[in-house]
Amino acid sequence: MSRPARLLRLLQALRGRRHPVTASQLAETLEVSERTIYRDIADLVAQGAPINGEAGFGYVLRPGLFLPPLMLSEDEVEAVMLGLSYVDQRGDKLLKAAACEARAKIGAVLSPEAQAALQVPQTAPGPSPADFPINTVSIDDLRAAIRGQTRLDISYVDAEERRTQRIVWPIQLGFMDRARVLGAWCELRQDFRTFRTDRIATLAPLDRFAGRRADLVRRLHVHLEARAGAWLS
Repeated sequence: MSRPARLLRLLQALRGRRHPVTASQLAETLEVSERTIYRDIADLVAQGAPINGEAGFGYVLRPGLFLPPLMLSEDEVEAVMLGLSYVDQRGDKLLKAAACEARAKIGAVLSPEAQAALQVPQTAPGPSPADFPINTVSIDDLRAAIRGQTRLDISYVDAEERRTQRIVWPIQLGFMDRARVLGAWCELRQDFRTFRTDRIATLAPLDRFAGRRADLVRRLHVHLEARAGAWLS
């Protein structure tokens, strides 16, 4: 994250709170050190930001700081909020929390007209999926493997209860109505395959796989398009 982006995010974090927030809490929110928070707050105060507080007590942003509204049309607000609502229904714990945070941040900087559209949306996702399957392995572990381009040794159980051992290159997660799916390159099949995450019985990280993930994502979607976009078999 660039320093200007971090300073803006720090202002947004302070703007959304009515009571003093400690440097420790801000550091956790922004994923930086407390020392960085102290330095950034000092820089913001020097630039004229109305921040009250001190180390050990907490900081609060006084009224008077103008941040320009986010210029989104009503249709753009609808699109963003529909997407966030979908994530709130079908995402994992991390994505649900991120969607809630994003909704609060967007709402805080919308124009008055867009705020009205936010309060009474014209669209909504369908009903929440019933009996959503429970994972044995952690979605966070799969996400970390995707981010780190880490090969995984997985034990996979198919719909007929047949268990196979696979070495896969995790590329992307798909969030479907009936399941969550891992899109990956399978060394056993020497091709792209999708694996329902609730059918992955075990996983063990191996070494890093080669190549650019962006290229693999593109090739995965070409493979899926050839199967009429079917993430689920």
